[in-house]
Amino acid sequence: MSYQPEESFENRREYSRVEAYVPFDVRVVPPEEHKAVWSRVSGDTTLEFANLPEIEDKVFAEWFKMINAKLDLITSMLSLQKEGFSSLPVHCVTISGGGLGFSSKKKYEMGDILEIRMILNMLRSVALYVYGKIVQVRSQGEDHQVSVKYIAMDDEIREEIIRFVFHRERQIIREKRR
Repeated sequence: MSYQPEESFENRREYSRVEAYVPFDVRVVPPEEHKAVWSRVSGDTTLEFANLPEIEDKVFAEWFKMINAKLDLITSMLSLQKEGFSSLPVHCVTISGGGLGFSSKKKYEMGDILEIRMILNMLRSVALYVYGKIVQVRSQGEDHQVSVKYIAMDDEIREEIIRFVFHRERQIIREKRR
């Protein structure tokens, strides 16, 4: 019979986690809003135009494609600015596909539902609204370590977060090699 060490809490995590500095802000969701929460990408409005004519001239087609990309970028930037993402303070968070942790001067209560606005910077930045339930609060004087488990989230949003975690892990490995 071989020895198998008792699995610690740390080793039973479902998702990889990493520390990162991200533009980040939270608010407590009032009880009357609880049923309406759903995680989403900010400004994620995909418009589909049916029956757009094909442009046969390859030069014009490429030109219109470039203009369209610039308009998408401008629209995205205006949306982020309107929703307050451009002025988010940067905080250190511990983030994973299952939840996140952060330090706060504000005291939160177990079970509070939080709306979290954050920007994940990778090759392309993604501004997210995610929702989570507070599952742990550790207080030490005026500082509070808050642990949040995501709720009301589909796989697409979770995959964006996981992609960010892996991107950040690769950055950390590169930094250690230097």
